[in-house]
Formats: sequence, C-alpha cells, structure tokens
Amino acid sequence: MAPLEGMCSLENSGGINDHSELSIGAAATMAHEIGHNFGMSHDHDSCCVEATADQGGCVMAAATHPFPRVFSYCSKRDLDRYFQKGGGMCLYNIPNMNNLVGGKKCGNGFVEDGEECDCGEPDLKQAGTMCRRPAGACDLPEYCTGASPYCPANVYLLDGSSCQYGMAYCYNGMCLTHEQQCLQLWGYAQPAHDVCFEDVNAAGNDFGNCGKDEYGTYVKCKKDAKCGKIQCHSAATKPKGTNAVSIDTTIKTGGTEVKCRGTYVYSTQDGQGDLPDPGLVMTGTKCGEGKVCRDRRCQNASFTELETCLARCHNNGVCNSNGNCHCNQGWAPPFCEKPGLGGSVDSGPVQYGADKQKNGHLNPAFHLKVVGPINTVNGHKGVSELQPTPKFPPQRPLPLSPTRAVSPQVSPVPTSLSKVPPGLLVMMPSAAGPKPVGKVSAIPPLRAI
Repeated sequence: MAPLEGMCSLENSGGINDHSELSIGAAATMAHEIGHNFGMSHDHDSCCVEATADQGGCVMAAATHPFPRVFSYCSKRDLDRYFQKGGGMCLYNIPNMNNLVGGKKCGNGFVEDGEECDCGEPDLKQAGTMCRRPAGACDLPEYCTGASPYCPANVYLLDGSSCQYGMAYCYNGMCLTHEQQCLQLWGYAQPAHDVCFEDVNAAGNDFGNCGKDEYGTYVKCKKDAKCGKIQCHSAATKPKGTNAVSIDTTIKTGGTEVKCRGTYVYSTQDGQGDLPDPGLVMTGTKCGEGKVCRDRRCQNASFTELETCLARCHNNGVCNSNGNCHCNQGWAPPFCEKPGLGGSVDSGPVQYGADKQKNGHLNPAFHLKVVGPINTVNGHKGVSELQPTPKFPPQRPLPLSPTRAVSPQVSPVPTSLSKVPPGLLVMMPSAAGPKPVGKVSAIPPLRAI
C-alpha cells in the first residue's frame, strides 16, 4: 500500500518493504511504491510503449514483469505535474555533503566522490538572484545568498494560510478544494450538491463512507460528509487515470432530483490494491467556514501557530512553513515593520533591479500563478505569473491533478471580491513601496459542534 502523493506529507513520508529474499525484486517493488508517493498512477496499456522486452516492462505497470527498468511517458508526466503543483517540497533542500561525509569541499581543485568536476573556487551568483520560483499558490520563492552555491531550504506558506480567493487553505504547500479534486478525477466536473455528500456518505458502505475504522469497517458519516467519498457532477463515463468505476446516485429533495457521481475501486482489479481510494476527499481540504478535513472528519481549523506568526508581521507579509514572516516588497524581515526589500530570514536576501523580471515577482505571495511546463533550460519549477493580475477570480482554478491529462474547465465563479468575509487573505497585486496589503489573518476557530 502506498499513498498517492505522500512523499513529503507528515503522515505518509515513511515506507517499509519487507519479506523478500531477492534484492532486485525488492528494489523493483520499492521503485513502484515510491512512484506512487511521487504522484504516479498505474500505467495503462497505451502508456508503456518505451520498454523493450529485455527491459522488463515499465515500473508503474499494475502487473509488472519480474524486473522492470523503465518509467513510461505517462509516469514522467505524472511526476512533472506533481512537482508543478507544489508536491515534493521536502526534496528541494539539497543536503550539505560536508555534513554527510566530511572532508569534501567544492572548490578545492580535487575531483572527489560525488563530484563530476572541481575547477577551484566557484563563481557564485549575486545575492538576491531568484534560485527557486514558487511552485503554486501556496509556495514561496527562494533567493541566492551570495555565500553558498546552494539555494536556501524550500519554504512555503504556513498551513492554514488562505488561498483560492478564500475558498481553501494551504496544507503541506498545496491549495486543496473539492472542485480541484473533481477535476482530477473526471476532467470537466464540479462538486455535487451538499445533499449528495450527506446522503451517499451516510450509507457507510463501499460506495459512500468516511473511510474505515480500526476494525476495517466502513464509517457512516453525515456531519463529516464533506470529508468522505467525493461527489461530483460530470458527463465523463469513468474517472481519469485510475481503474475506478463511476457510481451514480439520484436523490429527490424538495421536489427535484439531484444527480450525484462518486467512484468505487475494486481492490483486486489489475493490482490496484496498493493504492488508497482516489475517491476520498484529501486531508487539508476546506469542508466549511473555518473547518478542514482531518482524519476523515470535518474539524475546526484552529491555526494557532499561524495566528501567532501573523501577529508579528504587522500586516505587511505572510507566514512561511518555518513560522517566520515573509515580507512584502518594501518591508524588511524578520517582522516587516521596517523599510526593506521583502522576503524572509529563510529565503535569502531579495534584490530588485530596474528590470523587475530579472528576479521574479514584486511580491510572489500575492500574485496569481499559472502552472505551465517545466523549463528544462533554467530548472525553474514551471511557474509563470499572470500579468496584469486580474481583478476577479480566473475562470479556471490552478490545476491540482495527480492523475493523467486533465483539461481544467469549471463553472464560473463569482466575479466580485466586494463581499469577502473578514479575516480572509485576498490575492491582490502588490504596488511598489511600503504599502500594506489587505489584512492577513488566520480563520478564527469555531465553537465545537
């Protein structure tokens, strides 16, 4: 069993591969399961065309040859999408080789283990040069320090930060919504009416539940229904990128019929049993005002750490995953109360020249991003900014699909931000100079139900 996209999550970042006397077989199994951790789904027949017979097939095939050695085009595409949407945050922090092995040094003129070359003292890039662009709405940029050849450790918005125009929260560096998960399952789709979640997930069976309890029994849920099996509206015949089948339900309410569409995966179908149910709502998804899904329950979102951090940032910045202020342009870290260039104590010094595009966004945390293909020339994480920043939400939300190709098309969203609930972070274009943006604060915890 391997959780899809679990590589850097606190709950699923460990792994055990046991009971195999054949080391190469264990390695093949480990590679397959780690592939799931990186967002790779099982290959369909049309995916694995690169592997020759002597290469043993593709690693991510549901049923593989004994020793597969090739990752298919589909697997590479899944990996690309996983990184583009902000996955793998923990993998951008390159270990210090001196701390790992001791004695080796880049720039001493000797080619040592782990080095391809060593031409003496390196010519480091100027401090303030952007070395890692944001990978999505919940990520933050990093800048060269001028004293090290390594980019600072990757940081992102602290869990609980508002995203998607106040419709979602950042969690583990990603912005999760029911709408995005319907898109990743069906393509053109949108979440079904709340009555679908409540009625279907109250059944507590294969087709509607909030996961399983410690005894393996499906859990019935109504209050927590928005954290169970996701229900969507879609004209697609089957879910994308999985071997799941569609489960259609019609509910009569108030004299009208409501169509609901969920999913079901046969645990023995094509070896699909090593994957969790793709139809369950993801942890961290907003399930109500001031509430998020945790442990298949819709719980009060009490982000105490975020509230404490924001109180130190003087309304001139956001909070990163280390609990430090990431200041808007025009304000200096660590607390954004004095004039400066922006950034944080973790991201390296920010530098803005006459050509602002040289080092990226004026204020990356408050610009809309659109994910595109990874630039293999400069190594950026495939993120470009929309200019000018629109005054209304885009017609398409940011892609969030760990599965096969998806064409995100969704129903229109409100075109006005004139009635934004108090206390929510609103994405706004930043202006030059020390000018406060809209008040940034955590959603206050609600009373327990």
